[in-house]
Amino acid sequence: MTVRVILADDQPLVRAGLRVLIADDPGLDVVGEAGTGAKAVQLVHDAQPDVAVMDIRMPGMDGIEATQIITEGPGTTRVLVLTTFDDDEYVYGALRAGASGFLVKDMPLDDILAAIRVVANGDSLIAPSVTRRLIEEFVARPEPGPTRRPIDGITEREREVLTLVGRGLSNGEIAATLFISPATAKSHVAHLLTKLDARDRVQLVIIAYEMGLVAPPR
Repeated sequence: MTVRVILADDQPLVRAGLRVLIADDPGLDVVGEAGTGAKAVQLVHDAQPDVAVMDIRMPGMDGIEATQIITEGPGTTRVLVLTTFDDDEYVYGALRAGASGFLVKDMPLDDILAAIRVVANGDSLIAPSVTRRLIEEFVARPEPGPTRRPIDGITEREREVLTLVGRGLSNGEIAATLFISPATAKSHVAHLLTKLDARDRVQLVIIAYEMGLVAPPR
């Protein structure tokens, strides 16, 4: 099954490079391009792609607002944020808006293709090579959040798992840390998603920081 993708970036050269890259992959298909957040929202409405690769800094409606509109809409399109990482101060906002993962513009091309597939399959891109660094960057300067939500409904083991998710560990790494099987770790994560009404693993990371289970790096 072909993954249908739209590219939203205000730099035509970036979009052209991604389009060429994706064209070489028979499992991916670019069905539209947008240079603004507003056009990206319209494209998602019209084309109903599987994944929107979304830049954050765009004129008019930025990628954060566009991401929130897309993820709160009736469709099933998932958003994969494209960021420069080093100077992007909006990563936390994008996560809260519902982004399912991240691309870094200077990451290896094969990783970009793999990231699109990961998100299209319904997973979140919480990879040690990318997201752990992003987490450290945005939690160092988060905006004041709402009152911390209660997490009384989870078990002590689930609290341990949530803490490790917040640190950016994969299910396999969680299993090794807690001396449990990968299947058990995956089951705990699934229970946390349900109990905490979290959209995906990215939201679990946010919750872990908001609950103070993981401290921002100093």
